[in-house]
Amino acid sequence: MPDSVQNANPQKSGVDVQANLAAIKAGIEKALKEAGRPSGAVTLTAVSKQHDETRILQALDAGHRVFGENRVQEAMAKWPPLRDKFPDIELRLIGPLQTNKAKEAVALFDVIESLDRPKLARALAKEMENQGKRPALLIQVNTGEEAQKAGVIPAEADAFIAECRDGMGLPIEGLMCIPPADDDPAPHFALLEKIAARTGLQALSMGMSADYAIAAQLGASHVRVGSGVFGPRPQA
Repeated sequence: MPDSVQNANPQKSGVDVQANLAAIKAGIEKALKEAGRPSGAVTLTAVSKQHDETRILQALDAGHRVFGENRVQEAMAKWPPLRDKFPDIELRLIGPLQTNKAKEAVALFDVIESLDRPKLARALAKEMENQGKRPALLIQVNTGEEAQKAGVIPAEADAFIAECRDGMGLPIEGLMCIPPADDDPAPHFALLEKIAARTGLQALSMGMSADYAIAAQLGASHVRVGSGVFGPRPQA
């Protein structure tokens, strides 16, 4: 794979990823300014799931280095060659993680955002010890208490954080949430920030393409934007 990405251009892909990145980062900075938060307080995670090398290379050519993937197997197939050329990439797992994929996840990702149950915590602890590698972990909180969605419910979050951080010695750095699609996201973001504050956690991954500006105003450290950066995902 060449270091130059001249062939990965907007005309070829039909999406100007670099322009999208610039617009979203400007939107984040505007939101931070309005909220009185410092410039640079929020990192954009470009969610590249189901997108191919052409669009990812546009983002890399623009200097962007933080990416999110939903599935371990897709990331394993896609990212090692890119990392050979761009070793400063930070790769974040933002989708659900099966316990039997803990080994691969620990080996590949710098951050795992979807820790949501004790069995997975134990599997990650075992793999970190085996591999001598400690990716940062975020605990997913199901702020809407939706039955179909992963994450610990808010009432159990403090105990689970303590179990993972103090009981297992895991590198818990923060929290992640995905508010219900039809809800105002602001109360969910405020709740996540409150849990983080009382448990001494700094990282808050919250906000996506439709609501990243609100998340930036309400304390996010990371926002996850996919279609806003890369355009619509390819049809399966």
